[in-house]
This record gives sequence, structure tokens and C-alpha cells, in this order.
Amino acid sequence: MNNLVILPVIIPVMAGLVMVIFRKNIRLHRSVGVLALFALIVVSFLLIFQIKSNGIQTLQAGGWRAPYGISFVADMFAALLLLSTGMVTLCCLLYAFPSIGREREEHYFHPLFLFLIAGVNGSFLTGDLFHLFVCFEVMLISSYVLISLGGSKVQLQESLKYILVNVVSSSLFLVAVAYVYALTGTLNLAHLSVVVAKLGQNGLMTTVALLFLLVFSIKAALFLFFWLPESYSAPPTAIAAVFAALLTKVGIYTIFRMFTLIFYHEPQITHQVIGIFGAVTMVLGAIGAVAFSDIKKILTYNVIVGAGFIIAGLASFTADGITGSVFYFVHDIMVKALIFLLGGAIIQLTGTSKWNEVSGLIRNHPYLGWMFFIAALALAGIPPLSGFLGKIFITKGTFQAEYYWLGAIGLVTSLMVLYSMMKVFMNVFWGETTLSREMEKGTTKGLLLPIGGLTAVSVMLGVGAEGILPYVRLAADSLIVPAQYIEAVLGLGEA
Repeated sequence: MNNLVILPVIIPVMAGLVMVIFRKNIRLHRSVGVLALFALIVVSFLLIFQIKSNGIQTLQAGGWRAPYGISFVADMFAALLLLSTGMVTLCCLLYAFPSIGREREEHYFHPLFLFLIAGVNGSFLTGDLFHLFVCFEVMLISSYVLISLGGSKVQLQESLKYILVNVVSSSLFLVAVAYVYALTGTLNLAHLSVVVAKLGQNGLMTTVALLFLLVFSIKAALFLFFWLPESYSAPPTAIAAVFAALLTKVGIYTIFRMFTLIFYHEPQITHQVIGIFGAVTMVLGAIGAVAFSDIKKILTYNVIVGAGFIIAGLASFTADGITGSVFYFVHDIMVKALIFLLGGAIIQLTGTSKWNEVSGLIRNHPYLGWMFFIAALALAGIPPLSGFLGKIFITKGTFQAEYYWLGAIGLVTSLMVLYSMMKVFMNVFWGETTLSREMEKGTTKGLLLPIGGLTAVSVMLGVGAEGILPYVRLAADSLIVPAQYIEAVLGLGEA
């Protein structure tokens, strides 16, 4: 057992509890938050190196052997996502310092931020289905407060929709958990894999699998994404960036875990449905991205397109498709946070989210303009930036699986994403300068550092892809070969 596995959950929880005790000490909150997230990054690196050297790392809570206790499991897939989470949340927290407002900081923004991260990390690490539900709820309850923190009219309106949708999906989650326990007698993910393989994935089991897919598709904004565009536009930029980068990704991660470890025996049904969900999500998301003139709406619809593209690699169920999805997963976490922070900086400067109401911003803010340009190219998958390699592997995987329609949709919607982002860049930053420094509504002071950090990480993911790819392949291997996960948790092979 490796105690490092639990630290990504323990660190933000303990830091958040300290903040609750010292509610009024905002300087302490900021310092503890930065230290906690830096520690999370260090632990994630240590886990990655240990997994590369010694294989999948596990921890059985309370010393109870699986499947009787709660298992925490860190494979390379989870470890890469933990590292991405630490980097993104650190940058978003630094962005929040000058932008979130003193009132929100005094009303538990910092501890709620860390509790949300604890729920996200717990979801990545848990090896137990009911504990996954608990981690989801920790994440969601924190997000309920964060989305409404500040109490503006639009926040309260959208928080009601957001909460209602997630309460319904959580109820369906419990129903699915009850069904799978009734059929198998276990909730441990590794043990479920063994039991389902022995029992066979019959019609009833496949129906339960599709129910899980429906639940996590709602949470991941796949197909049923009607709640996301307005909800993610309501909170302050730092919160919206974390939501865009992480919350939908937890749902996607869970789909990957369930349909590579447990429900992989009828891919002609389950994975084809996943492919259809991914295709519809990409098409509708891309249409929304090119249709609107509001920067917030354009960015939120691009979140939806990214979710569909990641899931396309899983639908192919090939080594290249899964490898591409893992790489694109990491890229998408980084770049989605980056474009939201950039969009927030533009709105803070101009006082408007309409791209057709301002132009020529690059004259006075060249760094902001060129970082937006880099983020736009990375999002669309233009080489040599971070989105390119993932899209190549995903497209190759869909073609290998003879899902030519899915690969073609991915390529077409990538062009639509590029158009939507270039539309913002050309109108906001290019052309005649209509907003002088004296007319600006806000400032980018303190905002460029976290934006620059995420931009640098995105560039390094693309330029340094050769060094990162071995770790991505290890992550993909652990998904493609369930026996590795089962052996690490239960100490026995798939049989």
C-alpha cells in the first residue's frame, strides 16, 4: 500500500478546514491555498514516477482488503489528471486573488474551492462505486455554493437550473448503483470487472450500463448539455474556469473508467451509443460556438465540443483512440481553463462580453492578444500545439474502428472551433483601436501571470509531446488492459 495515494484528497480537505476556522484571515487563506495546491502538484509528480517504476499504486482504507473496504487506486491515467488538476487550480486561484472580490473571499470562497478539488481528486482515485458517488456529491455541493456565491440575479437563476439537473442525475446515479449491486453483490470497481466478466454482460447488465452512461453523460455535458452554457457563464471567471476545466471532465473520466474496466463486453452496443453521443455533442456544440456573438457563450459551447471529441476516442475502443483521448484529456483541462481566464480578462477590460462592440485591443495589450491567439490554435488542434497530437490519434482510432463518420465529424467541428475562436480574436484584438487605456473598465494587473503560466504549459504539451507520450501510453495501456487494474487492487488476474 502507498499512503501517497490518499494525499491528493487529504491535503485540500485539511487546508480547507484550517480556512474555515480562520474565516476572516484572507491572507492566511491565500497562503494556505497556494501551498496546498503546490503540495498537490508535488504529490502528483511523485505518484507518476512511482507508477512508472512500480506499477499501479493502491491504498485499502482502514486496512480492509478489497473488495470489502474502500480502495483508492492511482493508475497513470488518474495521476496525469491529478497533476493537470493541480496546475489548473493553482493558476485559477492566483487569477482569483485580484478578481474574485473581498466579499466572496470572506464568505468561504477559498475553503469551498479546496473542498471542490478534494471531491474531484477523490473521484479520480476511488476504486469503489458508492465512494465515487460520495466524492461526486462533495464536488457538487461545493460547486452549488460557488456558482451562487455573490448572489447576483443571474447567478441565482442559473444555480437553480444547475442544482436541479445535478440532483436528478445524482438520483439516477443511486438507482444505477442499486441495480448493479443487486446484480453483482459488489461495488468495488475491480471486483465488478471480475464479476461482470464471469456473469456475462447480458441484456439487463447492458441496460444498467446504459443507465450509468446516461447519468455520467448529464454530468459530462454529453448530448444533454442544455444546462451548461448559461450555468458556466454565471459565476466569476476564476470559478467558471475551474468548472469548465474540471467538472465536466470528472463525468468523462468516470465514463472511461466504467466502459474500459467493467462494461466493455458489448462494445457494438455501449460504445456505439457513446460514439453517437460524442458526434451529436460535437455538432451541436460547434453550431453554438459559431452562432453566438457573446464571448462567454462561445467559450462554453467550446467546452461542449471538447467533451464530445474526448469521448470519440473511447467510442473507437482502439489503442490509438484511447491514447489520443488521454492526451487530449490533459490538453483540454489546461486549454479550457486558459480560454476562460482569457475571456474573463477581455470582459474585465472592456466591460462587455460582445465581441462586436470592441476592437483593436492588441495595440494596448499585446501579451493578452497573442496568448489568446496561441490558445485558439491549441484548442483547434493546430500543430505543433497541444491539441494536435490528441486529435491525430483520436481520428486515427475512429478510422481504425471504421467509425469514419465520427472521425469526419471531429475534423469538421475542429474547423468550426477554429472559426469561432478566430472570430473573437480578429474582432476583439485586430482592427482599429476603439478602447483607449483611459476608457478601459478594468485592469489586467495580476491576471497575466496565471494566464501566461497556462499558456506556457499548453505550448510545452505540444512541443514536448515526445517526452510526455510514454506516460500517456502507460495510461492508455491501463485502460485497455483491465487485468492490470484488477491485479493491483485484488491481487489476482482477470480470471
